[in-house]
Amino acid sequence: MAPPDSHHVDGDDQPGPGDLVVRLPGVPSQVARARELITVALGRDHPVHDDAVLLTSELATNAILHTKSGAGGSFTVTVASSETAVRVLVSDGGSEEPPCVCGTAAQSTSGRGLPLVEALSRRWGFTREDGATTVWFELPHRRVPTPLPV
Repeated sequence: MAPPDSHHVDGDDQPGPGDLVVRLPGVPSQVARARELITVALGRDHPVHDDAVLLTSELATNAILHTKSGAGGSFTVTVASSETAVRVLVSDGGSEEPPCVCGTAAQSTSGRGLPLVEALSRRWGFTREDGATTVWFELPHRRVPTPLPV
């Protein structure tokens, strides 16, 4: 996997041979489809499947609710997996403001997506280029220690 900072949404950076890249319409029903893509790419038994599904759902929802993707546009989900980590990128139609991990009131019903990404991923970030935004996260493969014989 190339470093995430080198990923270009304008097509200069070609996905790797094992990467899954799918463009989806910017409508709410496609959030479920984005989650399904993680299962297709990784399989349900993958050590980071559940976290990857949750975080992808958050980024796809943000793309639809907060960017031009949700106003008749589309967004792209890219899943890249190596022996040590999984990286997911969600590229959208862009917005006036960059993504923000902002403070949210306890009573608020939204605003927790990027704080979840920040809390659960090894690292994450975003690029803004040519009016589009790509938000990415990386999850390391977790190793469950083998129990010692008693």
